Amino acid sequence: MIKLTDLLIEGVRDPGIFKGIFLAGGPGSGKTYVAQKLFGIPDKVNVSKYGLKMVNQDTELEMFLKKYFGTVDIDDMPDELFKQLTDPTSDDYSGMRTRTKELSRTRLQNYLKGRLGVIIDGTGHKFKSVKDDKTMLEEMGYDTYMVFVNTSLEVALQRNEERARTLPRKIVEQSWQDVQKNLAFFQGLFGGSNFLIVDNSKFLSEKEAIKKFKMLMEMGLKKFLKKPIRNPIAKKWIQRQKSIPKATLKGLLK
Repeated sequence: MIKLTDLLIEGVRDPGIFKGIFLAGGPGSGKTYVAQKLFGIPDKVNVSKYGLKMVNQDTELEMFLKKYFGTVDIDDMPDELFKQLTDPTSDDYSGMRTRTKELSRTRLQNYLKGRLGVIIDGTGHKFKSVKDDKTMLEEMGYDTYMVFVNTSLEVALQRNEERARTLPRKIVEQSWQDVQKNLAFFQGLFGGSNFLIVDNSKFLSEKEAIKKFKMLMEMGLKKFLKKPIRNPIAKKWIQRQKSIPKATLKGLLK
């Protein structure tokens, strides 16, 4: 029989609680595909079988593009329109890109309020942004990890051309270069035991992909997800949450 106290403290037992995983990799690296295979995330669903919530600002961007333009292929748009949609320095900037970032940020903050496990999907071309987010999560009690999805520039460009939402070649090239420059810094920031490089340059069959990603999970990522929370801030938070319902119930039963 399920006890009332167990129901009240169920939240602190949620799978993935206080686990924060960062994804890094430029456009065309296949981060979304890798995340789906690594974490068991079905298509059109943002929750992994490990209980982690996916946060990706592209979700909001594509929603706006489909709503207002009927397409997600911004590469086919005139240069002036592309700049209006994506460049905050433009005189007639629409504000859409900023708005999608705000919506994504709000969604992340909502997950963090409940201390839910999260997968933060970004390019990683701005080292300081990742560092600041990592610090924020750890100050809330999270243990953090990074999966760096790596490809050659040629493969990144080829995959970009095959995407529904393609980007201009110069943006893909610049982003790829920026992410590559940050690789060593990310390794130093997260440490060897909490950092995984996934080489996603090859075009694998479904069978090959399942075998590869299963092996990568066993290499350390699954251990990170299943190991007890290490951050002392999280331990104190969980202890407080567990004690609140018990004290409340004791008062109600008097």
